[in-house]
Amino acid sequence: MSTRYDDRTPPFHPVDVSNLAEQIREALSMFVRSGTEPALIGGLAVVAHQVVRATKDVDFLVEAEAADKVHAALLDLGYECLYRSEDAANYVRAAEGLDLLYAHRPLARRLLARASERETPMGRMRIISVEGLIGFKLQGFVNDATRTRDLDDIRSLFKIHLTSLNMDEVREYFALFNKPDLLNELLG
Repeated sequence: MSTRYDDRTPPFHPVDVSNLAEQIREALSMFVRSGTEPALIGGLAVVAHQVVRATKDVDFLVEAEAADKVHAALLDLGYECLYRSEDAANYVRAAEGLDLLYAHRPLARRLLARASERETPMGRMRIISVEGLIGFKLQGFVNDATRTRDLDDIRSLFKIHLTSLNMDEVREYFALFNKPDLLNELLG
């Protein structure tokens, strides 16, 4: 689930919310035309789960089989591909960033299948579960320990949702990445 950015990645600056909303609407329409059902992950999914925070791009989990057609559709929309592997891809268009993670492992496929559907001002959108989001944030941190924002997001998600979380599922993610001590630290 690693992502990689190069010097063409747009610098962080406050994103105009109306531009971000339009980018999401356009992406959702592209996914419908491509016949794929993504799930929102990343910073905007954190926001969708009631954590207030800023973000500079849009992140989606997409079935791995759709990677080529989504890639072509994003290029048709004017995005430039900065990085692409079997696990992830990063795209940029002017100041807009769009990242994809490809669900090809059983766990990621399960999380994608279980994503909840919501009506939003940008259109119908599927959003990853809080537990799944914690798992992805943990993987991001394990892949790159400088991504302390991921730990902050996990802490915030715990603070808001601790009483409703499926802690068995959360423990599985921390065990998967051999980080049970980190779980205890974050909960402490």
